[in-house]
Amino acid sequence: MNPPAIVLVRPQLGENIGKAARAMLNFGLSDLRLVNPRDGWPNPSAGPAASGADIVLERARVFATVAEAVADCPFVYATTVRKRGLVVPILTPEQAAVEIRSQAGASAILFGAERSGLETEDVAIAQKIVTVPINPQFGSLNLAQAVILMAYEWSKHEQLAVPTEGDEAEPRATQEQLEGLIGQFDEALAAAGYYFPPDRIPATRKTMRTILSKAGWSNREIQALRGMIRTLVQPRRRG
Repeated sequence: MNPPAIVLVRPQLGENIGKAARAMLNFGLSDLRLVNPRDGWPNPSAGPAASGADIVLERARVFATVAEAVADCPFVYATTVRKRGLVVPILTPEQAAVEIRSQAGASAILFGAERSGLETEDVAIAQKIVTVPINPQFGSLNLAQAVILMAYEWSKHEQLAVPTEGDEAEPRATQEQLEGLIGQFDEALAAAGYYFPPDRIPATRKTMRTILSKAGWSNREIQALRGMIRTLVQPRRRG
């Protein structure tokens, strides 16, 4: 069924990690990934808050970066109440759940730290943003609430038909493969002097990342694009 991975980015309190694990297991999710938890891992405060969802905590994996945490996932969603200046599709939790259920390949859902949420650089890794239509005068969900909302929506659409790998013409590229393309393209642009003026470099890099992330490349297409870039940077000698 390819249940999505829940990725907590820089979570602060062990209690909140435990509550998120409890929310996950309530709706059949168990793949918990932690990016730089503030108080390290394992955290003794997580177990009591999980209320029996120990299997989720025991299987939890820790990563240094968001990119590493979602490297095996072709589909990445970022939960945030703000667009943060990124031109990417915005979905409701229900729309995201339906999409996750209907596609073959691993998915990951990103959740930010309790106080600050996801940073712009974190959101830029995702192909789509998930925003909860809540009260604009009080747009505050705690971490476990956000996780349980997404887990519930995913569980609710269990009866949707899910394609098998053979239903896709080509396998979707993983996030790791996409990061390889973005890194190679970035190096080629920098070497060619494309990034100018200096104060616009971060914004230009963000635009480049967004363009490449939105396409939904297949594994073969990524390989072909990387070969094209290599040839442009180092043309083959003729004769």
